Amino acid sequence: MKDFVSTVKENKAIADNIYMITLTLPEDVGEVHGGQFLNLATGDSSKLLRRPLGIVKKTGLDVSVCYQVKGAGTRALTGAKAGDKLRVLLPLGNWFDLDGCKNVAVIGGGVGIFPLIAVVSELYSQINFYSYIGFRNKGAMCLTSELEKSKKLTVVTDDGSYGEKSNAVAAFFDDCKNIEYDTIIACGPPVMLRVLKGELKNRGIDKPCYVSLEERMGCGMGACLVCVCKKSDGSNARVCRDGPVFGISEVEL
Repeated sequence: MKDFVSTVKENKAIADNIYMITLTLPEDVGEVHGGQFLNLATGDSSKLLRRPLGIVKKTGLDVSVCYQVKGAGTRALTGAKAGDKLRVLLPLGNWFDLDGCKNVAVIGGGVGIFPLIAVVSELYSQINFYSYIGFRNKGAMCLTSELEKSKKLTVVTDDGSYGEKSNAVAAFFDDCKNIEYDTIIACGPPVMLRVLKGELKNRGIDKPCYVSLEERMGCGMGACLVCVCKKSDGSNARVCRDGPVFGISEVEL
């Protein structure tokens, strides 16, 4: 983990209210794995907290992340231009450890697809991925081409404006009997993960399932306790330091 002053290489809209920003680091940080994230300053000195963003890809000294414009901080980030300097702390958190897995089901909702893209891109030559991705509508779709390395890719939308009218979890369960999978990985809004957890229990599916949680964060290093979540045993976990990837049965959703 290192704190750098990075240089903005590119910052562009890729879908409705969704941007991809690529940063050039002053030195290499070594390997970065799918599920890890960075904490990025917005470029607005009045916004003291950095934004935690899942790393989509790393190529040499270039690191790309995506973000949805939701508040003043991410709105300020849209103004970053090529050549601007932004402080960034990375890499942070754990990752999807799929050592020994051969066939993996991938379930992603909305901006939750970004860490999953990193997993597929890193491991597609070793693992068969079956990806089920859901978006709000066609205008919200982005980076689906990055998931075409999957053995199977299904894209659906809530309103049916692209693909079937469905969601990522339903699309997976509609097809799960037709595929061989030994593990499930997922990322998306909390309601999506709650439904996934409930359906796995209701259907008696006990295969390993790992989820990446999205929480508000302050420091990104486990000191401020802003991102604490409840574990199923009643204890607490820090999403930034103990996660963001957890076994789905480990955490309350």
